[in-house]
Amino acid sequence: MTATGAVVWFTGLSGAGKTTIGTALAHRLASAGRPALLLDGDELRRGLCSDLGFSLADRAENMRRAAHAAILVGQTGAVAIVALISPEASARQRVRELVTAAQLPFLEVYASTPLAECERRDPKGLYRRARAGELADFTGIHQPYEPPARPELVLAPSEDIDVAVARIIQALPAMLARRD
Repeated sequence: MTATGAVVWFTGLSGAGKTTIGTALAHRLASAGRPALLLDGDELRRGLCSDLGFSLADRAENMRRAAHAAILVGQTGAVAIVALISPEASARQRVRELVTAAQLPFLEVYASTPLAECERRDPKGLYRRARAGELADFTGIHQPYEPPARPELVLAPSEDIDVAVARIIQALPAMLARRD
């Protein structure tokens, strides 16, 4: 019997809390003895995806590469936690298909923080820069964000991080059952 990995895919606008909750999830899983790795969009863009821009085609390619990296992590028995804006529903569907074709469980988690709240938070000053014309192709300002139609979990913007992590972990046990 071998442990089955999984892919937890966070989607939502910049500043919605994807990385914050993903980091907390990775720490909680690791402290419970479950290997987990966070694949953060900003980090992927500094390396694996540094040649990509922010057009919809480049974003889809960014997601495809992240999905393949997540599959490799999941195939080791670890939980791959991916935190990407992932603005386009059809590209997210392709990611889901890639992961499930690799016979790994896929959990889509939508950080449903509204644009106004993301702009209020603006931890990196990106919305301010986009509104000032310093950034092009910024999701939520210049490009649309398509919320998921049927994510496995929806996280409210006011949801406590520990509560959100507990809800995600609660959704994982059936997905992480041991297989022969």
